[in-house]
Amino acid sequence: MPSLETVQSTPVVDQGANAPSVHELGEPVVEIEGMRKSFGAREVLCGIDLCVRAGEHVVIFGPSGSGKSTLLRTINLLEEPSAGSLKVLGVQYGKATETGERRGNPLDLRRNVGMVFQQFNLFPHLTALDNIVLPLKTVRRMGRAEAEERSALALKRVGLLRHAAHYPGEMSGGQQQRVAIARALSIDPKIMLFDEPTSALDAELVGEVLEVMRELATEGMTMVVVTHELGFAREIGDLNVFMDAGEIIVSGDRTIFDSSTNPRLQKFISAVL
Repeated sequence: MPSLETVQSTPVVDQGANAPSVHELGEPVVEIEGMRKSFGAREVLCGIDLCVRAGEHVVIFGPSGSGKSTLLRTINLLEEPSAGSLKVLGVQYGKATETGERRGNPLDLRRNVGMVFQQFNLFPHLTALDNIVLPLKTVRRMGRAEAEERSALALKRVGLLRHAAHYPGEMSGGQQQRVAIARALSIDPKIMLFDEPTSALDAELVGEVLEVMRELATEGMTMVVVTHELGFAREIGDLNVFMDAGEIIVSGDRTIFDSSTNPRLQKFISAVL
């Protein structure tokens, strides 16, 4: 494994609805139109329209069962949309469209889109380093030396290089989630998806994970985050999206938390804060 001295830091590559942003946003990288998803007779996404631009930080929040995680999983095609259009980085995915645009390969999509889940999903018998090395070798077909170097850089990026030889059971929940973030970052993604990344953590461990995410946001990573941490949403959200019952009820910049008069949003904020 490369030593701490030889591993060099590498920089990260960074609507609000009618709102100015503190940083420049690029072209659309995720375009969702009329997205629907059903499980049997139950429709959990009811015609979602959403656009994410390069460098944008989109935060999705709402009550349990509102379809937030399902929406995130459709962006990575872990769930196949029942209807609607999904375009990621200019490539059409999912069901073929009437215009005949080509359907992309989900594996190609996931090479450009990193995802962090509620649970850490680390292999308990592998060290932190090898939890990152393994997918680089099996999915990216990297040699061991290159995969180790890439993995060490990713661990350093989340402040855990000194824990490279530790097993998940030897680390706190916050450290394990940071390893999971490092694993997602190791593929050099253009977009990062976070599905309730702090929900499985004790309160005192939440901050260290949010701090890594703040740094990624500051550096310019395109991020779509499902979270119940509304303080974090106020802080980094260029576009904040409130969902309920499979629909986007309100979306806008950080002012929606104080200025929106929507009763469903106000009720949710009152219950959470």
